[in-house]
Amino acid sequence: MQGLLLVNLGSPASPSTVDVKHFLREFLSDPNVVTMPRWLWQPILNGIVLPLRSWRSATFYADEWTDQGSPIIFNTQKLTMAVQKQLPDWQVNMAMTYGQPNIHESLKKMKSNGCDRIVVMSLFPEYTLSTTQSIIDQVRASQIKVDFIDRFYQEKVYQETLAQKINSAWSIKNYDQLFISYHGIPSREIKQGDPYLDECKESTQAIIKLLDVPRDRIKMVFQSKFGPLPWLKPYLKNSLLEAVQMGKRNILIVAPSFVTDCLETIEEDYVQNYQAFRANGGQNLDIVEALNDDPKFVKMIADIAQKRVNHE
Repeated sequence: MQGLLLVNLGSPASPSTVDVKHFLREFLSDPNVVTMPRWLWQPILNGIVLPLRSWRSATFYADEWTDQGSPIIFNTQKLTMAVQKQLPDWQVNMAMTYGQPNIHESLKKMKSNGCDRIVVMSLFPEYTLSTTQSIIDQVRASQIKVDFIDRFYQEKVYQETLAQKINSAWSIKNYDQLFISYHGIPSREIKQGDPYLDECKESTQAIIKLLDVPRDRIKMVFQSKFGPLPWLKPYLKNSLLEAVQMGKRNILIVAPSFVTDCLETIEEDYVQNYQAFRANGGQNLDIVEALNDDPKFVKMIADIAQKRVNHE
């Protein structure tokens, strides 16, 4: 039997401070996420970051939590179930880089259930050390042989599906600007050879060609900055406030880094950035819904997995 494991970032088990602290410790202890020497970073993490950040992050998770639980979990579950219907002869599962279900246990279960060939697909469109490489490292640590799909931003169907969603949203209101907002990473990672920025630029240019949005109204930005070090710029929040100052009060955001709606799209953009935008004179700030279980995106995933197995 063939298997497909879809891997997303992860979530705390609950929005309680205890569970959020446990999740953040696992996430921020990953050397791919924070590349400072462990002897230097761990005292800072445990003595300063976790005590100060856990309760604050818990309030953010509480705001986005629903009766179904964490949005990134149930949206990834819906996506997984939809892909399973496309691949009825496969076993399709999901895992999270941090939290549950974890990658190692998911792969073991798939092997024990008879999967003799497993494809692991990162749900991050572009490759970067702090997301994709962490998945690769965990898969390697399991010592289970897999075929790995480490990016898909270059897939035409992905670009077309995302562009269709943007065009549909753009046509609803008279927007002044479209921000294409990617998850940021520390600038020094690019200097050390991470291809993420180049891939974001390539993805943006490919999508722009498919949009009905005037090019002079489109700007690529980065969000979700963490810590004091410089990250990729321009920052989304700063760009929003600058847009308002220039009289652009109706803004549409699309966040291609997040294929399922999650904390960053629901809480960071819909709530935190919206509040700052409105407080400074903005009027309409809307976010394009993530791909989630869009039928075209679902079929693309199934097709990519089948091609990987059939061509190797």
